[in-house]
Amino acid sequence: MTITLYSLCGADAARPFSPHCWKVVMALHHKGLAFEERPLAFTVIPTVENGASKTVPVLRDGQELISDSFRIAQYLEEAYPDAPSLFGGQGGVAAARLVEGYSQHVVHGAITRIALIDIHDMLDPVDQAYFRKSREERLGRSFEEMAAGRDAAIAALPAALQPLRHTLSFHPFVGGATPLFGDYILFGALQWLRITTGSIHLPPDDPVSRWFDRCLDLYQGVARAVA
Repeated sequence: MTITLYSLCGADAARPFSPHCWKVVMALHHKGLAFEERPLAFTVIPTVENGASKTVPVLRDGQELISDSFRIAQYLEEAYPDAPSLFGGQGGVAAARLVEGYSQHVVHGAITRIALIDIHDMLDPVDQAYFRKSREERLGRSFEEMAAGRDAAIAALPAALQPLRHTLSFHPFVGGATPLFGDYILFGALQWLRITTGSIHLPPDDPVSRWFDRCLDLYQGVARAVA
């Protein structure tokens, strides 16, 4: 039975942009698994799979239905043990949790301050209303206030990525010589920025830019193919 991944898109279904869904896309390719991706608008997500989740990613694999990108990666690791490992052992799982925390508490905040208006403009009108209301309540600031600080947020991004840059001074991927799920966590964040704003806002010679290009080239360039 075909694996189905429910992901997130705006008005253009050919541009799925969720960082959490991109983690899973890369994990599925890493495992060499065939799957069908079904991008959904924000307000459509609660209507699929009998309302199983209000957020994506959601993975359907036969009788199994899993939400949350990290739990999906752990499921894939356990269900397909003969495919390449996403973690390289239990130590890798623990290390990936650290990367996840850094990504969500530092990198995602930096990207939100840059990309918020761009994400809004990608959405259909009904999703725009939902997105504005929910994000302004969550962030405690209006979109206009956030937009006024966009240039400063772009200027601050390189410093937010310094821990990744430090890691890449030792080896080409977060996972070492080859990528692991920790790479896909941070790649998903910058792919989110790239798809929503058109750039990762770093110089091409930055070690993070070079790492990002290596990730874009993985699996026959599947991530690069999304504009």
